[in-house]
Amino acid sequence: MEASPTMAVDAKAKALKAAGEPVIGFGAGEPDFPTPANIVEAARRAAADPATHRYSPAGGLPALKEAIVRRTAEDSGIEVDPGQITVTNGGKHALYNVFMTLVDPGDEVLVPAPYWVSYPEQVKLAGGTPVAVPTTKDTGFRAGVELLERHRTPRTKALVFVSPSNPTGAVYPRDEIEAVGRWAAEHGIWVITDEIYQHLVYGDASFASLPALVPEAAERTVLVNGVAKTYAMTGWRIGWSIAPIEVAKGIDKLQSQVTSNVANIAQHAAIEALTGPQDAVATMREAFDRRRRFAVERLSEIPGVEVVEPEGAFYVFPSFEGVLGGAFAGRRIETTLELAEVLLEEAKVALVPGEAFGAPGYARLSYALGDDDLAEGIDRIAKFLAG
Repeated sequence: MEASPTMAVDAKAKALKAAGEPVIGFGAGEPDFPTPANIVEAARRAAADPATHRYSPAGGLPALKEAIVRRTAEDSGIEVDPGQITVTNGGKHALYNVFMTLVDPGDEVLVPAPYWVSYPEQVKLAGGTPVAVPTTKDTGFRAGVELLERHRTPRTKALVFVSPSNPTGAVYPRDEIEAVGRWAAEHGIWVITDEIYQHLVYGDASFASLPALVPEAAERTVLVNGVAKTYAMTGWRIGWSIAPIEVAKGIDKLQSQVTSNVANIAQHAAIEALTGPQDAVATMREAFDRRRRFAVERLSEIPGVEVVEPEGAFYVFPSFEGVLGGAFAGRRIETTLELAEVLLEEAKVALVPGEAFGAPGYARLSYALGDDDLAEGIDRIAKFLAG
């Protein structure tokens, strides 16, 4: 398996910053806002309560599960039972549990590309085979039924479905979600739907949950979510999976042997996030939307750079194919991997090359950073590419 490229880029950028270099990091996907104060205060109260100093149920605190039930009904339109929920150490851990529980050696898992870096690696860890389903900017980076069907084989076990998408920001319209859900149900294919960015949707786009739109697919659907992106809580490490009860039992067994319970203090913080005031969610979304529009406008002005406007999440995924093959900083740049290396060395800008997402020629820039850094970072890219 490969190490996470996004984490590697972020670590290198932070190391350079610590050494005094004026690096601007577009690498990691985490909000630049602090966790809302009411959530932090809930954690302080929990830390002082001796009850949180002990083991708790491996699958999650009952109060947090109830909060997830209510929030899922309100946000995704799905009624679930607490027994279907497993609280995990972040959304990444939830996905790992799901793949380890569902995927057997020889199984194939369809992963639309560009994809988040961990999906194929986790499938491989479970002994399965990730099958990339390449999409393009011409289709808005969405994988429709016709494309999925071309990659289906008798060994296809599951589909990873993500809307809004990381890294492209693509959001599937309702009719396409319904078509994908019906196709999966017809062929008995499991759907692992990652809804971590469900609150970060902009413009005319809207979020819709696949199992809510296609109830016949729900019995083979596992939903993954968490508090990291919506509430600026990436470091608190709280995610969860919602699975059919027999799968959820398997996930619980796995977690009981691997990690036991998630940190109780973080779970209490998540309860407050899900049940407390939601004002901060709207405030952050407005800021991300403003930065999204700014990033698209400024990047589109750079000769040789082409941008598909993202409709969700907090990433822009421009094509740099128009500048590849040129000479920059005294060397010929043939790939976005090389371009990312040179930009970090020469312009002190960290972005993640498209090779990490199965999309050479592109790069991912997170706009979840301060407005001044966003403007300065894009200016540096433009200046560097102008020679």
